[in-house]
Amino acid sequence: MNQRKITALGVLLLSLFACKSQYEILLSSNDVDAKYKVAMELFNEKKYQKAAQLFESMAVLTSGTARDDTVQYYWGLSNYRNKDYYTAESNFDRFVQNFPRSPFAADAAFYRLDCLYRATYRWELDQTPTRTCMSHITEYMRESAPDDIHMEVCRKMLADLQDRLDRKDFEAGRQYYLMEQYPSARIKLQNVLKNNANNNYREDVLYYTAMSAYHYARLSVWQKQKERYLTFVDDYLNFIGEYPESHYRKELDGVYRQVQKIIGKENN
Repeated sequence: MNQRKITALGVLLLSLFACKSQYEILLSSNDVDAKYKVAMELFNEKKYQKAAQLFESMAVLTSGTARDDTVQYYWGLSNYRNKDYYTAESNFDRFVQNFPRSPFAADAAFYRLDCLYRATYRWELDQTPTRTCMSHITEYMRESAPDDIHMEVCRKMLADLQDRLDRKDFEAGRQYYLMEQYPSARIKLQNVLKNNANNNYREDVLYYTAMSAYHYARLSVWQKQKERYLTFVDDYLNFIGEYPESHYRKELDGVYRQVQKIIGKENN
């Protein structure tokens, strides 16, 4: 490496260290105006992590001043944009409690919901965060004006979260069916609709309820088969009454005809 390249590299390294040093010095200083100016510049340049650190560092310094809510809001928004949703949720939760009349309050409340939404899990996993998030979304929608710009997004989030709960309940019943525990499957699936008649998977629930009854009858001792096949017939008629055009219809019709022949033979 020639002397010119070494010199250029040295200048570059010194420049980098100088920049870092200036930021670190500013971070630990009490110069609110300078910190605020640079924090906003970093935010606008999408350097959210550094912006968040600066806003956090001046939060105590601006407490009780005209800049208090702005600093607190942009601290949360910087964490949010940096995808640190756990910290951002805490920021926004504190914000809506401390600054309910701030012009940033409505957006802060929505961003808090979005952080909670992003912290939820797939339907296969624990749904406690899902229920918590739904509770907060419902409260937000109840307290917001009908023309709130975030209302449509809230409805979509709520629908998605409800679908996860419905899917989890349905799959729990279907699992018994897949394990060929047909009496337990039918009871579990019936309870799904007792708890929520509008379950998004109602058609699937009713299909597996009927098929559980059929297989339970098929595997029973012959003395009890007729009674149990009649349970399937009830489930079948209930299903086609609700979903006459279902993609399950052809299969269930075939099973029904087969059951009718079996019952007919037993009546002879």
